[in-house]
Amino acid sequence: MKKQHPKNKIGLAPGTMVYTGNKQNTNTFIDVFDYTKKAFTEEKFTNIEECFQFKSTNSVTWINIDGLNNIAAIKKIGDHYQLHPLILEDIVHTQQRPKIDEYEDALFVVFKMLYYEKDQLMIEHISLVLGDTYVLSFQEADGDVFEPIRDRIRFDKGIIRSHGPDYLLYTLMDAVIDHYFLIIETLGEKIESIEESLFGQSNDNTVLDILNLKKEALKIRRSIFPLREVVSKLEKAETNLVQDKMKNYFRDLYDHTIQVIETIEIYRDMLWGLMDMHMTNISNKMNEVMKVLTIVATIFIPLTFIAGIYGMNFENMPELKSEYGYPVFWGVIITLFSLMFYYFKRKKWL
Repeated sequence: MKKQHPKNKIGLAPGTMVYTGNKQNTNTFIDVFDYTKKAFTEEKFTNIEECFQFKSTNSVTWINIDGLNNIAAIKKIGDHYQLHPLILEDIVHTQQRPKIDEYEDALFVVFKMLYYEKDQLMIEHISLVLGDTYVLSFQEADGDVFEPIRDRIRFDKGIIRSHGPDYLLYTLMDAVIDHYFLIIETLGEKIESIEESLFGQSNDNTVLDILNLKKEALKIRRSIFPLREVVSKLEKAETNLVQDKMKNYFRDLYDHTIQVIETIEIYRDMLWGLMDMHMTNISNKMNEVMKVLTIVATIFIPLTFIAGIYGMNFENMPELKSEYGYPVFWGVIITLFSLMFYYFKRKKWL
């Protein structure tokens, strides 16, 4: 199927669910982690109703749904957890920029997961819903950066099972933001590779490579930059869903986000510099060519002048009847050429 264009949402009522991604044929998978300090349960479902049983537990429940194209399933879980229709609309609206919305009984966070697939930057839409005892996560497709968190729950590593759902929300966001560092590291390696080629033997594809990297950096910046505001609001959120002791964790998350954004800004400036450097190299090469051509033309101007004079068809020209005229002509030409060549070398123009 073709990707649904955001313009298809124009004129629809607020809260209307329209999936705007391009993973139309993705199957829906549900992973459930229900845990306390002493125990945990892990389940995998394909039917959304099977995970409804965990709502009534006093433990922390993490329900992860892979596949946003199944509008009916997402609406069912939204109705079961009494999520606002605007939340459900933004869950399937993959062009939604990163943001956070506060509701009376839920916090809704949207952000992007970035990864490279066959050297192509991929951007995946992720939504998190924080409730009093649960976290719902929605992804476009199977595969993510959350496996270390699952292992921490399974094997009771760290303090995750001693904390509430707000800490789980923090760890999920922290995993994605930590992965951003790998993304910008890859971007940095690409920039360094082009930079080395500019000082070496650049080719006709250099401009195209720089333009593609500029587009890539712009996509990364557009996906990450709004997250600064999201994390800042989480740190300052006045809601019972986020405990005061979590403020320090979100403050640390904010610092990481700022560090990522600053690095992206540096790389953007470097890419602009690479383009300027490439154009300067082209200009310098053109100047070298023009300098050589100018010197060659300058050398041959007097030689051509002399040859032009003695190439005229007048009867009474001096030296035309001389026995040694031809050798003398070549002697003058060679001497003049040698003197001019020596002068240009001495001036370091050659």
